[in-house]
Amino acid sequence: MTSRIAGGELNYPGIGATEHGLWPSGFQRIQVRAHLGDGIETYRRVAEGVLSWQIQRRSGLRVRTETDSVLPGTRIISGFGVGPFRINAPCEVVWVRRPLPGNAPQSAGFGYGTLPGHPERGEEAFEVSIDAAGAVSFTITAFSRHANWFYAAGGAVARAAQRYITSRYLRSARELTAG
Repeated sequence: MTSRIAGGELNYPGIGATEHGLWPSGFQRIQVRAHLGDGIETYRRVAEGVLSWQIQRRSGLRVRTETDSVLPGTRIISGFGVGPFRINAPCEVVWVRRPLPGNAPQSAGFGYGTLPGHPERGEEAFEVSIDAAGAVSFTITAFSRHANWFYAAGGAVARAAQRYITSRYLRSARELTAG
């Protein structure tokens, strides 16, 4: 058995809910959607970036993963900050959807859930889609709550940090449209 970069098990109810939309109660939910452009080439370029951790890397997070591409069960530790002020966020991929051949409306992306040591408990998903008219959109869906009293005490700061990193993820998706 190979060594994992993060230990423990997924620590929240509703595993896979970002794919199926059945949210567990008691969690804050967010969904942010942005139009990225048009055309199958844009869709495929962004899908490739989403499925190779580029959303996280381009957002300025320090990223350590077990694989170069997103696979079910893969663990990732993303982090921000400096030295003793670094916050690490270990997660495990719980679902993956890959692009299909052809130009039909479709979506690609993945969802990952929190592991012990993450400041939140819950799940976040990153999904790019193309509709019948060729419009390409990027959606971030998440549900979470604070992992412990320490993060709950800093609730306003923690939520501001979550909004900030979400805006960085959106910026990263826009960068991927340019190639």
